[in-house]
Amino acid sequence: MGSRGHHRYHWQSHNVKHSGVDDMVLLSKISEDAIVENLKKRYMDDYIFTYIGPVLISINPFKLMPYFGDKEVELYQGAAQYENPPHIYALADNMYRNMMIDRENQCVIISGESGAGKTVAAKYIMSYISRVSGGGPRVQHVKDIILQSNPLLEAFGNAKTVRNNNSSRFGKYFEIQFSSGGEPDGGKISNFLLEKSRVVMRNPGERSFHIFYQLIEGASGDQKSSLGITSLDYYTYLNQSGSYKVDDINDKSDFQETVHAMGVIGIKPEDRSLVLQIVAGVLHLGNINFKEAGNYAAVESEEFLAFPAFLLGIDQNRLKEKLTSRKMDSKWGGKSESIDVTLNVEQACYTRDALSKALHSRVFDFLVESINKAVVKDHQEWNIGVLDIYGFEIFQKNGFEQFCINFVNEKLQQIFIELTLKAEQEEYVQEGIRWTPIDYFNNKIVCDLIESKLNPPGIMSILDDVCATMHAVGEGADQTMLQKLRVQINAHEHFNSWNQGFIIHHYAGKVSYDAEGFCERNRDVLFNDLIELMQSSEISFIRALFPENLNVDKKGRPTTAGSKIKKQANDLVATLMKCTPHYIRCIKPNETKKPKDWEESRVKHQVEYLGLKENIRVRRAGYAYRRVFCKFLNRYAILMKESWPTWRGDEKQGVLHLLRSVNVDPEQYQLGHTKLFIKAPNRPPPMAPAARLPRRRHSSNRQPAAIVRRRHRNVWGLAREMRADRQGSRVGVSSEGSYITETRTVLVLSPRPGCRGSVPALFRGLGSGNGSGQDLFLLEEVRERKFDGYARAIQRAWRKHVARKKHVQMREEASDLLLNRKERRRHSLNRNFVGDYLGMDDRPELRQFLAKREKIDFADKGISRDLILTPKCVYLIGREKVKQGPDRGQVTEVLKRRVEVEKILAVSLSTLQDDFLILHEQEYDSLLECIFKTEFISLLSRRFEERTHRKLPLKFNTTLDLKLKKESWGPWSAGGSRQVQFLSGQGDRAELRPSSKTLQVSIGPGLPKNTRPTKKSVAQSRTSRSRTQQNLPSRAAPGPPVAHQNGGLKNTNHTANQRNASHRHANQRPPPASATRPFLPPTNNANQSKERSSKPQPNLDCLRVPDQGAAGNGRGPPTSNGGIAHRQTASKPTPGGGKPKPAPKPKPQVPQCKALYAYDAQDTDELSFNADDVIDIVKEDASGWWMGRLRGKQGLFPNNYVSKI
Repeated sequence: MGSRGHHRYHWQSHNVKHSGVDDMVLLSKISEDAIVENLKKRYMDDYIFTYIGPVLISINPFKLMPYFGDKEVELYQGAAQYENPPHIYALADNMYRNMMIDRENQCVIISGESGAGKTVAAKYIMSYISRVSGGGPRVQHVKDIILQSNPLLEAFGNAKTVRNNNSSRFGKYFEIQFSSGGEPDGGKISNFLLEKSRVVMRNPGERSFHIFYQLIEGASGDQKSSLGITSLDYYTYLNQSGSYKVDDINDKSDFQETVHAMGVIGIKPEDRSLVLQIVAGVLHLGNINFKEAGNYAAVESEEFLAFPAFLLGIDQNRLKEKLTSRKMDSKWGGKSESIDVTLNVEQACYTRDALSKALHSRVFDFLVESINKAVVKDHQEWNIGVLDIYGFEIFQKNGFEQFCINFVNEKLQQIFIELTLKAEQEEYVQEGIRWTPIDYFNNKIVCDLIESKLNPPGIMSILDDVCATMHAVGEGADQTMLQKLRVQINAHEHFNSWNQGFIIHHYAGKVSYDAEGFCERNRDVLFNDLIELMQSSEISFIRALFPENLNVDKKGRPTTAGSKIKKQANDLVATLMKCTPHYIRCIKPNETKKPKDWEESRVKHQVEYLGLKENIRVRRAGYAYRRVFCKFLNRYAILMKESWPTWRGDEKQGVLHLLRSVNVDPEQYQLGHTKLFIKAPNRPPPMAPAARLPRRRHSSNRQPAAIVRRRHRNVWGLAREMRADRQGSRVGVSSEGSYITETRTVLVLSPRPGCRGSVPALFRGLGSGNGSGQDLFLLEEVRERKFDGYARAIQRAWRKHVARKKHVQMREEASDLLLNRKERRRHSLNRNFVGDYLGMDDRPELRQFLAKREKIDFADKGISRDLILTPKCVYLIGREKVKQGPDRGQVTEVLKRRVEVEKILAVSLSTLQDDFLILHEQEYDSLLECIFKTEFISLLSRRFEERTHRKLPLKFNTTLDLKLKKESWGPWSAGGSRQVQFLSGQGDRAELRPSSKTLQVSIGPGLPKNTRPTKKSVAQSRTSRSRTQQNLPSRAAPGPPVAHQNGGLKNTNHTANQRNASHRHANQRPPPASATRPFLPPTNNANQSKERSSKPQPNLDCLRVPDQGAAGNGRGPPTSNGGIAHRQTASKPTPGGGKPKPAPKPKPQVPQCKALYAYDAQDTDELSFNADDVIDIVKEDASGWWMGRLRGKQGLFPNNYVSKI
């Protein structure tokens, strides 16, 4: 098996062609055509994400894509934007990390027309944040609610339209609230303008809300019987549009998911049943029809009253009365009286529909309130807001709902313009930066046309005035509204009127609105008679949905739907402006809803009205990085002696001095009045694709700074500072209120030799770049190296400080296991326990055999075996040559054995000072030699007791029995029982004499069995301090390498050079009701629908690309804007010019030693050497670590790897 790092390759970075450009700021030509062509190339190659700087462009693929799994979550977590291909996970990760580091609320604004993929994008963001944030029972509960709220609200608030099979018919702003540690521990949903009218009517070819179809298809037999559920065409509210099924929606399975979601959110089972009962009641209400009876309305068939009355818990006669009559209050001469007015057929139908809409709307509000109650939080800390709102839409007939939806989209477009185009250019002027203004369409004029209150009044104000004087249902009010609009705003350049309505030139296109029903839907009145009727229900749950107090006199003008959505939209804008915004611009490639179908004119229309070209031009010509002088100086003060720790003097001069000192190209920055502006620092220097790949080998190579984060986590306040330095670019509003991109760089450059040199030397050649932002990258790199060195020093001191207390206790506990049972080695008593002697964080080739994020208790290496202990298992990992395939002949790691801790029967050791031990297991035993046996056995004993609640059996004897695996191996040629005999001999090194049935181990006497660790004396303390000054390793010197096999021991003859070669090769490989149920009457609707020769066909003219909107007016023709060097090899000269060698120098008068085995340095202050190398001994130390010099380098090495000459 290969290294786990191999799986770090991404779906867009391994053996694939590059399609277009990832970031359209880099387009060679800036025009709508070039943008569309680039998007098309990427879309056809299944690349649906593209950047414009920090803005993410997403195209709906109309199919499931393969890159939203655990691998991608791991890949994008903690990575900067430029490290990986464009992805929504990169934006989500950027939001989460910026919230944690900057302690600022974040939000993502997802915009685009209906069917562009906004809802799916919101789901992916919430899913990613849930997967990368912290855990715990409460946190996991909140995560479950956040994720399960999506299918629940979609069932009651989404529907099929001619433009989108799963169109959001409401707006939602979900705030995910976090604790100070980054765990999601609360949330809040704000919903906007549910399209209630869809319950009772819709355009041909569309469906009502999903829940109605889910209930009919997914309800059980008992549910269908008790709720009166039959076929879809039985219900008038469902059969009028002729559309029942959707190709990519399974209503039956979705129903089960909806019911499950209600349970996760915490809705009680009885309340879940009542919610479905009301849904069925609404369907039955729609089957009540009316007929003319003397100019008044009468119920056509009273048997249709029984089932809705039963389901809603109300009296059947009262339901009939309230649907056909209304109580009206009359005031005359200071007196008031109530009059019962009988309704006509039109008014009765309106009343029935009003009750149906109110019931569905209030159930929807109940669900939102239930979600909020389930995730309510006492106090707010930080949050990430996800805005998933209905997209801009144009239908064949556009009514009041489309008017409100498109108004909200105008407001969102205004936010984007304000923060990305308008505010940025204004800041350049204020700061005195040389700048050529870029023209763009500001849609504030369209927003004012709709929502302005005075001079001239907006459409909503005129609509509210007409509704205030409206007394009856009919066309008169709508015509009055049209007349007032023509008189007061007909001259507006973005407004036109026509005989049945009016036209608004929106930013996304011209939309014709039909004025019919505008006033009624805006007034949105639920008469008191219906409220009284529902308050008389026998079901307390239904009564609670109508909590109004009808005895209180209402003063002032009633709130209209238009005024409500206007207030909600403005409140939403205010909320978003308080957060750091991020943007996703969604594009719909076609109207067929099929993959790989590209409608050029439609996409170009969206590119135009979204303002992508202007966005690219501002981004490209502008300065992506800007910092107030004092903040810049504070950030990079460490680079210069004059500025560390603080700059004393004029801040502007300090910034200029720092930039000049490090040779930053003057063409790449400008100094404003209060800020420094640098061009495009959030992109790394351009490089060929092949040069990018090595960065993605595995996490330890991709991000050296991540190693610092792992090793030096929680070191006072420094860890937070370092995390802050490793973030991607952030787009938002600065404290001064301007558009800003802050760059926090992720280091992807490997540390270079000589990084401890002077700062000016590191900056040599800094300003010689090509203007693509290298300057800031090298600033960040040098700064990171400084902090890295300080962090290592702090951590080293911190570990030693903590270890003094911890290691004494660990030594005592470990020693008790062997006390009076086994002789001890001289240097093993008082040494510190390290645990991981292999550096597993940097060994993905070994990590691949362990479970994900499995903790390492102990790890030690041999020549052909690595012994690893985790809380659950013991692993034996060896190395073998590959016999087949392209890697034939190469040495690779293999898992030789994995033993679960609880399955270990016992551990046997001798009574002498040797390092051998036997792990006994049911199948066969393993003979191991481990120089850190005391540490290993103490940790194994602790884990064994944790998992089995009993002590680990330890056996001590001079003759140990061993059961081998039945295979030919090592000193024994077959399996079966064997013995290991331990004999007293000479020296501290074991001598092995194997025979057919016995292995004899001879070793000299060690310290007495009753020897215990001793406290340090004064002399030892001085010695310890002197070693600390010499930076001696805290771990004990390793013993000589010995090879092991599962079931025996191999007396190896491999040379150390072979071990080194295999180890180097492995490292070079490239890197988851109590009332009686009434009789259900037959309806003529079913017969009528069967007799229909054809279903009503929707008019699809609205799907054509709309006329050019305001955002496209006045546009001129598009304008165009603007390897590795190899050394030449020469023939080698003759050594010494052909002269004979001089006489050898006399041997130095210093002690020397010869290496018996090869040794790989485990730290920067150690020596690496091969077998037979001769090392000069500088100083010997009793710790087992000697100081030596080899090939001009001085460092530490273990004395038991060498022999003195």
